[in-house]
Amino acid sequence: MPAFTHRFTSLPFYLLATIPQKKRELVARGVDVIDLGAGDADLAPPPKAVEALAAAARDPAMSRYGFGLGLPAFREAVAAWMERRFGHRFDPLTEIVPLIGSKEGIAHLEFAYMQKGDVAIIPDPGYLAYLGGALLSEGEPYMYPITPRTDFLVELDDVPPDVLKRTKLLFLNYPNNPTAAVAPLDYLARVVARCRELDIVLVYDNAYSEMTFDGYVAPSIFDVPGARDVAIEFHSFSKTYNMTGWRVGWACGNPAIVGALAKVKSFLDTGQFMAVQRAAIAALDGWAEWVPGNMAVFKTRRDAAVAAFRANGFTCEPPKGSMYLWLPLPPGVSSMAFHERLMNEEGVVVLPGAGLGAGGEGFFRISFITSPERIAEAARRAGKVLRAMTA
Repeated sequence: MPAFTHRFTSLPFYLLATIPQKKRELVARGVDVIDLGAGDADLAPPPKAVEALAAAARDPAMSRYGFGLGLPAFREAVAAWMERRFGHRFDPLTEIVPLIGSKEGIAHLEFAYMQKGDVAIIPDPGYLAYLGGALLSEGEPYMYPITPRTDFLVELDDVPPDVLKRTKLLFLNYPNNPTAAVAPLDYLARVVARCRELDIVLVYDNAYSEMTFDGYVAPSIFDVPGARDVAIEFHSFSKTYNMTGWRVGWACGNPAIVGALAKVKSFLDTGQFMAVQRAAIAALDGWAEWVPGNMAVFKTRRDAAVAAFRANGFTCEPPKGSMYLWLPLPPGVSSMAFHERLMNEEGVVVLPGAGLGAGGEGFFRISFITSPERIAEAARRAGKVLRAMTA
Protein backbone atom coordinates (compact mmCIF):
# COMPACT_ATOMS: atom_id res chain seq x y z
CA MET A 1 0.00 0.00 0.00
CA PRO A 2 1.51 3.39 -0.96
CA ALA A 3 2.32 5.80 1.85
CA PHE A 4 0.04 8.72 2.52
CA THR A 5 1.22 12.17 1.52
CA HIS A 6 2.52 14.66 4.04
CA ARG A 7 -0.51 16.81 3.20
CA PHE A 8 -2.79 14.01 4.37
CA THR A 9 -0.86 13.03 7.47
CA SER A 10 -0.65 16.66 8.59
CA LEU A 11 -4.42 16.87 8.93
CA PRO A 12 -5.49 16.92 12.59
CA PHE A 13 -8.20 14.83 14.20
CA TYR A 14 -11.65 16.18 13.26
CA LEU A 15 -13.75 15.61 16.37
CA LEU A 16 -17.12 16.51 14.85
CA ALA A 17 -16.74 13.75 12.27
CA THR A 18 -16.61 11.10 15.01
CA ILE A 19 -19.54 12.24 17.13
CA PRO A 20 -22.42 10.80 15.01
CA GLN A 21 -21.10 7.25 15.47
CA LYS A 22 -20.61 7.80 19.20
CA LYS A 23 -24.18 9.09 19.44
CA ARG A 24 -25.45 5.96 17.67
CA GLU A 25 -23.63 3.78 20.17
CA LEU A 26 -25.10 5.68 23.12
CA VAL A 27 -28.63 5.56 21.71
CA ALA A 28 -28.24 1.81 21.07
CA ARG A 29 -27.45 1.43 24.79
CA GLY A 30 -30.67 3.24 25.66
CA VAL A 31 -29.05 6.55 26.66
CA ASP A 32 -31.16 9.71 26.37
CA VAL A 33 -28.78 11.76 24.20
CA ILE A 34 -28.98 15.55 24.02
CA ASP A 35 -26.78 16.86 21.22
CA LEU A 36 -25.59 20.46 21.62
CA GLY A 37 -22.45 19.82 19.60
CA ALA A 38 -22.91 20.67 15.94
CA GLY A 39 -24.42 23.94 14.74
CA ASP A 40 -27.35 22.04 13.26
CA ALA A 41 -30.76 23.15 14.49
CA ASP A 42 -33.76 20.83 14.72
CA LEU A 43 -35.93 23.42 12.93
CA ALA A 44 -37.55 23.24 9.50
CA PRO A 45 -36.34 25.12 6.42
CA PRO A 46 -38.57 27.79 4.87
CA PRO A 47 -41.68 26.09 3.39
CA LYS A 48 -41.28 28.04 0.16
CA ALA A 49 -37.78 26.63 -0.27
CA VAL A 50 -39.08 23.09 0.23
CA GLU A 51 -41.87 23.67 -2.28
CA ALA A 52 -39.44 25.17 -4.79
CA LEU A 53 -37.11 22.19 -4.43
CA ALA A 54 -39.93 19.70 -4.98
CA ALA A 55 -41.10 21.51 -8.10
CA ALA A 56 -37.59 21.91 -9.50
CA ALA A 57 -36.72 18.27 -8.87
CA ARG A 58 -39.53 17.29 -11.25
CA ASP A 59 -38.03 19.43 -14.03
CA PRO A 60 -35.55 17.32 -16.06
CA ALA A 61 -33.56 20.45 -16.95
CA MET A 62 -32.67 20.89 -13.27
CA SER A 63 -30.96 17.49 -13.23
CA ARG A 64 -28.41 18.40 -15.87
CA TYR A 65 -24.88 19.54 -15.04
CA GLY A 66 -24.88 23.02 -13.56
CA PHE A 67 -21.15 23.46 -14.09
CA GLY A 68 -19.55 26.54 -12.57
CA LEU A 69 -22.18 28.86 -13.99
CA GLY A 70 -24.97 27.11 -12.18
CA LEU A 71 -28.42 28.58 -12.39
CA PRO A 72 -28.01 32.18 -13.58
CA ALA A 73 -31.15 33.14 -11.65
CA PHE A 74 -29.40 32.04 -8.43
CA ARG A 75 -26.49 34.37 -9.08
CA GLU A 76 -28.95 37.18 -9.78
CA ALA A 77 -30.91 36.46 -6.60
CA VAL A 78 -27.70 36.55 -4.55
CA ALA A 79 -26.71 39.87 -6.13
CA ALA A 80 -30.15 41.31 -5.38
CA TRP A 81 -30.01 40.10 -1.77
CA MET A 82 -26.53 41.52 -1.17
CA GLU A 83 -27.75 44.89 -2.43
CA ARG A 84 -30.98 44.72 -0.42
CA ARG A 85 -29.27 43.59 2.79
CA PHE A 86 -25.95 45.46 2.69
CA GLY A 87 -26.34 48.04 -0.08
CA HIS A 88 -23.49 46.65 -2.18
CA ARG A 89 -23.74 45.70 -5.84
CA PHE A 90 -21.97 42.67 -7.28
CA ASP A 91 -21.85 41.53 -10.86
CA PRO A 92 -23.65 38.15 -10.89
CA LEU A 93 -21.23 36.60 -13.38
CA THR A 94 -17.84 37.93 -12.34
CA GLU A 95 -18.14 38.81 -8.64
CA ILE A 96 -20.28 35.93 -7.33
CA VAL A 97 -19.60 32.18 -7.33
CA PRO A 98 -22.13 29.53 -6.21
CA LEU A 99 -20.82 27.00 -3.69
CA ILE A 100 -21.73 23.49 -2.55
CA GLY A 101 -21.85 24.92 0.95
CA SER A 102 -19.48 27.66 2.02
CA LYS A 103 -17.12 25.11 3.65
CA GLU A 104 -15.86 23.72 0.35
CA GLY A 105 -15.35 27.17 -1.12
CA ILE A 106 -13.38 28.35 1.90
CA ALA A 107 -11.04 25.36 1.77
CA HIS A 108 -10.70 25.35 -2.03
CA LEU A 109 -9.78 29.03 -2.19
CA GLU A 110 -6.50 28.17 -0.48
CA PHE A 111 -5.51 25.97 -3.41
CA ALA A 112 -5.30 29.12 -5.55
CA TYR A 113 -3.04 31.06 -3.17
CA MET A 114 -1.09 28.71 -0.94
CA GLN A 115 2.08 26.72 -1.54
CA LYS A 116 5.15 25.79 0.50
CA GLY A 117 6.45 28.79 2.41
CA ASP A 118 3.18 30.73 2.21
CA VAL A 119 1.24 31.52 5.38
CA ALA A 120 -2.46 31.63 6.20
CA ILE A 121 -3.36 33.39 9.45
CA ILE A 122 -6.09 31.33 11.10
CA PRO A 123 -8.05 32.14 14.27
CA ASP A 124 -7.49 29.56 17.01
CA PRO A 125 -9.96 28.20 17.97
CA GLY A 126 -11.86 28.34 14.72
CA TYR A 127 -13.58 26.55 11.89
CA LEU A 128 -11.31 23.67 10.90
CA ALA A 129 -11.94 24.16 7.16
CA TYR A 130 -9.53 27.11 7.33
CA LEU A 131 -6.78 24.86 8.65
CA GLY A 132 -7.62 21.93 6.37
CA GLY A 133 -7.36 24.01 3.21
CA ALA A 134 -3.99 25.41 4.28
CA LEU A 135 -2.52 21.99 5.04
CA LEU A 136 -3.88 20.34 1.90
CA SER A 137 -2.38 23.10 -0.24
CA GLU A 138 0.97 22.63 1.55
CA GLY A 139 0.83 26.10 3.05
CA GLU A 140 1.83 27.02 6.58
CA PRO A 141 -0.96 27.81 9.03
CA TYR A 142 -0.17 30.49 11.60
CA MET A 143 -2.61 29.82 14.43
CA TYR A 144 -3.51 33.10 16.10
CA PRO A 145 -4.98 32.53 19.57
CA ILE A 146 -8.23 34.45 19.93
CA THR A 147 -8.79 35.10 23.63
CA PRO A 148 -10.66 37.48 25.93
CA ARG A 149 -7.51 39.64 25.93
CA THR A 150 -8.35 40.95 22.44
CA ASP A 151 -12.14 40.39 22.68
CA PHE A 152 -11.60 37.32 20.48
CA LEU A 153 -10.33 39.49 17.61
CA VAL A 154 -7.30 38.75 15.44
CA GLU A 155 -4.82 41.61 15.87
CA LEU A 156 -2.33 41.62 13.00
CA ASP A 157 0.11 43.75 14.97
CA ASP A 158 0.63 40.75 17.27
CA VAL A 159 1.84 38.60 14.36
CA PRO A 160 5.63 38.48 13.90
CA PRO A 161 6.80 40.65 10.97
CA ASP A 162 8.54 37.74 9.23
CA VAL A 163 5.24 35.81 9.27
CA LEU A 164 3.29 38.77 7.90
CA LYS A 165 5.73 39.05 5.00
CA ARG A 166 4.86 35.51 3.94
CA THR A 167 1.13 35.76 4.60
CA LYS A 168 -1.18 35.29 1.63
CA LEU A 169 -4.53 34.79 3.40
CA LEU A 170 -6.18 36.04 6.58
CA PHE A 171 -9.34 34.32 7.81
CA LEU A 172 -11.89 36.26 9.84
CA ASN A 173 -15.34 35.09 10.97
CA TYR A 174 -17.76 37.40 12.80
CA PRO A 175 -20.20 36.69 14.37
CA ASN A 176 -17.66 34.11 15.39
CA ASN A 177 -17.68 30.36 15.59
CA PRO A 178 -17.02 29.20 18.28
CA THR A 179 -16.71 32.22 20.58
CA ALA A 180 -19.84 34.13 19.38
CA ALA A 181 -17.78 37.35 19.38
CA VAL A 182 -18.68 40.20 17.04
CA ALA A 183 -16.32 42.63 15.34
CA PRO A 184 -16.69 46.43 15.50
CA LEU A 185 -16.60 48.20 12.16
CA ASP A 186 -13.56 50.28 13.16
CA TYR A 187 -11.67 47.05 13.83
CA LEU A 188 -12.61 45.71 10.39
CA ALA A 189 -11.45 48.98 8.84
CA ARG A 190 -8.04 48.57 10.50
CA VAL A 191 -7.75 45.03 9.21
CA VAL A 192 -8.70 46.00 5.65
CA ALA A 193 -6.10 48.78 5.69
CA ARG A 194 -3.38 46.38 6.84
CA CYS A 195 -4.36 43.75 4.26
CA ARG A 196 -4.13 46.36 1.50
CA GLU A 197 -0.76 47.47 2.81
CA LEU A 198 0.60 43.92 3.06
CA ASP A 199 -1.10 42.49 -0.05
CA ILE A 200 -3.05 39.88 1.94
CA VAL A 201 -6.32 38.35 0.75
CA LEU A 202 -8.94 38.85 3.46
CA VAL A 203 -11.27 35.84 3.63
CA TYR A 204 -14.38 36.97 5.50
CA ASP A 205 -16.62 34.11 6.62
CA ASN A 206 -20.03 35.72 7.17
CA ALA A 207 -22.05 32.55 7.69
CA TYR A 208 -23.77 34.00 10.78
CA SER A 209 -24.58 37.45 9.40
CA GLU A 210 -28.33 36.94 9.92
CA MET A 211 -28.08 35.15 13.26
CA THR A 212 -28.02 38.23 15.48
CA PHE A 213 -29.90 39.41 18.55
CA ASP A 214 -30.88 42.41 20.65
CA GLY A 215 -30.83 44.86 17.76
CA TYR A 216 -27.31 44.03 16.60
CA VAL A 217 -26.93 43.99 12.80
CA ALA A 218 -23.83 42.25 11.48
CA PRO A 219 -21.88 44.11 8.78
CA SER A 220 -20.44 42.91 5.52
CA ILE A 221 -16.70 43.32 5.12
CA PHE A 222 -17.63 45.43 2.10
CA ASP A 223 -19.06 48.05 4.43
CA VAL A 224 -15.42 49.04 4.80
CA PRO A 225 -14.13 51.33 2.03
CA GLY A 226 -11.34 49.63 0.09
CA ALA A 227 -12.36 46.10 1.06
CA ARG A 228 -13.11 45.20 -2.56
CA ASP A 229 -9.42 45.52 -3.30
CA VAL A 230 -8.50 42.60 -1.05
CA ALA A 231 -11.56 40.70 0.18
CA ILE A 232 -13.86 37.82 -0.58
CA GLU A 233 -16.92 37.16 1.60
CA PHE A 234 -18.58 33.80 2.15
CA HIS A 235 -22.27 33.22 2.91
CA SER A 236 -24.24 30.09 3.69
CA PHE A 237 -27.86 29.00 3.79
CA SER A 238 -27.06 26.44 6.49
CA LYS A 239 -27.64 28.40 9.68
CA THR A 240 -29.95 31.23 8.63
CA TYR A 241 -32.45 28.98 6.87
CA ASN A 242 -31.97 25.67 8.77
CA MET A 243 -30.60 24.15 5.55
CA THR A 244 -27.37 22.55 6.77
CA GLY A 245 -27.77 19.37 4.75
CA TRP A 246 -28.71 21.14 1.53
CA ARG A 247 -25.09 22.29 1.00
CA VAL A 248 -25.55 25.60 -0.73
CA GLY A 249 -23.86 28.98 -0.35
CA TRP A 250 -21.90 31.58 -2.25
CA ALA A 251 -18.85 33.79 -2.24
CA CYS A 252 -18.68 37.33 -3.53
CA GLY A 253 -16.13 40.09 -3.82
CA ASN A 254 -13.05 41.06 -5.77
CA PRO A 255 -13.45 39.53 -9.25
CA ALA A 256 -9.85 38.29 -9.39
CA ILE A 257 -10.25 36.40 -6.09
CA VAL A 258 -13.72 35.12 -6.99
CA GLY A 259 -12.42 34.08 -10.40
CA ALA A 260 -9.53 32.17 -8.84
CA LEU A 261 -11.92 30.20 -6.66
CA ALA A 262 -14.19 29.52 -9.64
CA LYS A 263 -11.24 28.17 -11.65
CA VAL A 264 -10.16 25.83 -8.85
CA LYS A 265 -13.73 24.58 -8.51
CA SER A 266 -13.98 23.92 -12.24
CA PHE A 267 -11.46 21.10 -11.75
CA LEU A 268 -13.05 19.72 -8.57
CA ASP A 269 -16.82 19.73 -9.08
CA THR A 270 -19.47 20.28 -11.73
CA GLY A 271 -21.69 22.58 -9.74
CA GLN A 272 -24.43 22.50 -7.15
CA PHE A 273 -27.66 20.62 -7.96
CA MET A 274 -29.67 23.27 -9.75
CA ALA A 275 -32.92 22.30 -8.00
CA VAL A 276 -31.23 23.24 -4.70
CA GLN A 277 -30.21 26.56 -6.25
CA ARG A 278 -33.84 27.11 -7.25
CA ALA A 279 -34.89 26.43 -3.66
CA ALA A 280 -32.20 28.80 -2.40
CA ILE A 281 -33.69 31.56 -4.56
CA ALA A 282 -37.02 31.03 -2.80
CA ALA A 283 -35.30 31.25 0.58
CA LEU A 284 -33.61 34.54 -0.34
CA ASP A 285 -36.82 35.95 -1.76
CA GLY A 286 -38.58 35.25 1.54
CA TRP A 287 -35.72 36.50 3.75
CA ALA A 288 -37.47 39.62 5.08
CA GLU A 289 -40.65 37.77 6.01
CA TRP A 290 -39.26 34.44 7.24
CA VAL A 291 -35.93 35.08 8.95
CA PRO A 292 -37.18 37.32 11.82
CA GLY A 293 -39.51 34.57 13.05
CA ASN A 294 -36.76 31.98 12.86
CA MET A 295 -34.39 34.25 14.77
CA ALA A 296 -37.06 34.80 17.43
CA VAL A 297 -36.98 31.05 18.08
CA PHE A 298 -33.20 31.14 18.36
CA LYS A 299 -33.38 34.11 20.74
CA THR A 300 -35.70 32.16 23.01
CA ARG A 301 -33.25 29.27 22.95
CA ARG A 302 -30.28 31.55 23.52
CA ASP A 303 -31.90 33.13 26.56
CA ALA A 304 -32.87 29.72 27.89
CA ALA A 305 -29.33 28.43 27.42
CA VAL A 306 -27.75 31.39 29.19
CA ALA A 307 -30.15 31.09 32.12
CA ALA A 308 -29.79 27.32 32.41
CA PHE A 309 -26.00 27.18 32.26
CA ARG A 310 -25.66 30.08 34.69
CA ALA A 311 -28.00 28.28 37.11
CA ASN A 312 -25.75 25.22 36.95
CA GLY A 313 -22.46 26.86 37.80
CA PHE A 314 -21.20 28.19 34.45
CA THR A 315 -20.28 31.75 33.48
CA CYS A 316 -21.60 33.24 30.26
CA GLU A 317 -23.05 36.37 28.69
CA PRO A 318 -25.82 36.49 26.06
CA PRO A 319 -24.06 36.59 22.68
CA LYS A 320 -25.05 39.20 20.10
CA GLY A 321 -24.63 36.75 17.26
CA SER A 322 -24.19 33.12 16.15
CA MET A 323 -25.90 30.04 17.63
CA TYR A 324 -23.31 29.29 20.29
CA LEU A 325 -22.30 29.84 23.89
CA TRP A 326 -18.55 29.75 24.57
CA LEU A 327 -18.27 28.66 28.19
CA PRO A 328 -15.11 28.79 30.32
CA LEU A 329 -14.13 25.84 32.47
CA PRO A 330 -12.41 26.13 35.87
CA PRO A 331 -8.60 26.01 35.87
CA GLY A 332 -7.34 22.45 35.72
CA VAL A 333 -10.46 21.03 34.06
CA SER A 334 -9.55 19.67 30.63
CA SER A 335 -12.08 20.53 27.94
CA MET A 336 -11.65 17.10 26.33
CA ALA A 337 -12.06 15.29 29.62
CA PHE A 338 -15.19 17.33 30.38
CA HIS A 339 -16.59 16.58 26.92
CA GLU A 340 -15.94 12.85 27.25
CA ARG A 341 -17.35 12.52 30.76
CA LEU A 342 -20.43 14.57 29.91
CA MET A 343 -21.11 12.47 26.82
CA ASN A 344 -20.31 9.06 28.25
CA GLU A 345 -21.81 9.54 31.72
CA GLU A 346 -24.72 11.87 30.99
CA GLY A 347 -25.42 11.55 27.25
CA VAL A 348 -24.87 15.25 26.51
CA VAL A 349 -22.78 16.22 23.50
CA VAL A 350 -20.83 19.49 23.60
CA LEU A 351 -17.67 20.48 21.76
CA PRO A 352 -14.47 20.76 23.80
CA GLY A 353 -12.57 23.92 23.05
CA ALA A 354 -9.43 21.92 22.29
CA GLY A 355 -11.35 20.11 19.54
CA LEU A 356 -11.51 23.42 17.66
CA GLY A 357 -7.85 24.27 18.12
CA ALA A 358 -5.27 24.36 20.89
CA GLY A 359 -6.29 27.95 21.63
CA GLY A 360 -9.72 26.72 22.69
CA GLU A 361 -8.48 24.82 25.72
CA GLY A 362 -10.23 25.98 28.87
CA PHE A 363 -13.58 26.43 27.12
CA PHE A 364 -16.37 24.37 25.62
CA ARG A 365 -19.02 25.25 23.05
CA ILE A 366 -22.71 24.52 23.13
CA SER A 367 -25.12 25.12 20.27
CA PHE A 368 -28.58 26.28 21.30
CA ILE A 369 -30.19 24.14 18.62
CA THR A 370 -32.95 22.35 20.49
CA SER A 371 -35.86 23.23 22.74
CA PRO A 372 -35.44 25.27 25.93
CA GLU A 373 -36.54 22.24 27.96
CA ARG A 374 -33.86 20.00 26.47
CA ILE A 375 -31.23 22.72 26.84
CA ALA A 376 -32.16 23.09 30.52
CA GLU A 377 -31.81 19.35 31.05
CA ALA A 378 -28.45 19.33 29.29
CA ALA A 379 -27.25 22.19 31.50
CA ARG A 380 -28.38 20.32 34.61
CA ARG A 381 -26.37 17.26 33.56
CA ALA A 382 -23.36 19.43 32.64
CA GLY A 383 -23.45 21.04 36.07
CA LYS A 384 -23.50 17.61 37.68
CA VAL A 385 -20.35 16.57 35.77
CA LEU A 386 -18.63 19.87 36.52
CA ARG A 387 -19.26 19.49 40.24
CA ALA A 388 -17.89 15.94 40.15
CA MET A 389 -14.73 17.09 38.36
CA THR A 390 -14.08 19.98 40.76
CA ALA A 391 -15.03 18.29 44.03
